[in-house]
Amino acid sequence: MNQRAIAIIGTGMISALHLRSSRLAGARLQGVLGSSPERSRGVAQKWGATRAYASIEEVMADPAVDVVHICSPNAAHFAAAEAALLAGKHVVCEKPLATTLRDAERLSTLAADLGLVATVPFVYRYHPMVREARALIQQGELGPLQLIHGSYLQDWLLDQLDSNWRVDAAKGGASRAFADIGSHWCDLVEWITGERFACVIADLRTTIKDRPTAGRPTFTASDTQQADVAMSAVSTEDVACALLRTRSGTLANVVISQVSAGRKNRLWFEIDGAKRSLVFDQESPEQLWVGTNIAIESRVKDPGRGSAEQRRLASVPAGHSQGYADCFEAFVGDTYATIDGESREGLPTFADGFRSAQIVDAVLQSAKSQSWTAIGTPE
Repeated sequence: MNQRAIAIIGTGMISALHLRSSRLAGARLQGVLGSSPERSRGVAQKWGATRAYASIEEVMADPAVDVVHICSPNAAHFAAAEAALLAGKHVVCEKPLATTLRDAERLSTLAADLGLVATVPFVYRYHPMVREARALIQQGELGPLQLIHGSYLQDWLLDQLDSNWRVDAAKGGASRAFADIGSHWCDLVEWITGERFACVIADLRTTIKDRPTAGRPTFTASDTQQADVAMSAVSTEDVACALLRTRSGTLANVVISQVSAGRKNRLWFEIDGAKRSLVFDQESPEQLWVGTNIAIESRVKDPGRGSAEQRRLASVPAGHSQGYADCFEAFVGDTYATIDGESREGLPTFADGFRSAQIVDAVLQSAKSQSWTAIGTPE
C-alpha cells in the first residue's frame, strides 16, 4: 500500500506525541493546522510537513490526507471531527470527544454510519500490565468482584498562578479535572473489569477561585508574579469525588485532583474480587500487585510470559522500562492497522468517547443536584 498521509490539527505538546507515534507507524505528515496561518507555517517548517493549512476547510479538501489527528483545545474537537468524517477521512481525536453529550453522540453515530475508523487516545489501556490485569479478570482469577476503588492525582495546577486553557470552560468544557483525567480512570476500569457504571453520586470543588487569564497554552507560577497578570474567576473543578455503582451492583469510588502536591500523574486503581485483588499504579507501570488472603505477589512485564496481549505490547525485554510514549505508539499503530482491515483488541473508538461523555455528563448533573444520577441508558 502507499504510505499513509496524515494532517494534524493543533500544535501543542500532545500534537508532537501524535506526530512521533504516527511516524513510527510509517505515516507521512502531509500538513499542519495551527491557531493562525503564521503558526501553521512555523510548525509545518519545523516538523517537515508538506503543507501549512490556513483553515479546517483546507485540511478536509486535501485529497492526499488519509487520517486527521485532532489535537486542538476541547471546544474545537466536534467541528473538526465532524468535518473530517464527512470528508471521508479516518480520525484520531483527543479526548474529550466533544464538550457536550449531544455532540459526542453525533460523532460516534456518524463514524459508525460512515464505516470510518475513528479513535480516542485512552492510551493507558496499552500498558502491558493493564492487559495482564484484564486477562486475569476475564479468566475468572479474581472471582466475583466486590469493590473497585482508586484515584487519579496530579499537581500541575497546585499554585494559584498556574493556569492553562483547560481552566476556561469556554475552551475546555464545563468539567475540567474529571473530564480531563477522571475520564481516563473510568474508561480504564470499565474496560478492564467488563463492568459498566450504572449510576453515580459526585461532588466537585473549585479550590482555587481565581487564576491568571491564560493567554498561552500553560502558565506556571514560576513564569510570573501575581501583579503581572490579569486574574479571572474559575468555574471548572480542581477536585472531584465520585461514588459509582455498576450494573451488576458492584460499588466503586474514585478521587480526582489536579492540585495534589507531589503527585505528577498517579492513576491508581484496586479491584477486589472474592479470590484475589489487584492493583495498578501508572507511575510504576511495570508491576501489577496481586494479593490473596495468604500471599502477595508482584507480577512484572515480560514478553516471554503472561497473557497474549501483555506479551504483544511488551516491546522490550523484561527489566527494560516502557511508559506513556510506548502506549501512545501502540495505540496509533493499532489505529492504522485497523484502517488496513486488521482487528486489534482494546482499540478505543468514538463509541468509547461517547461513553466517556455519558459518565462526565452524569457526574456534572449529580454534582449539581447532589443526588444519585443514572449514567446513559441501559443497554
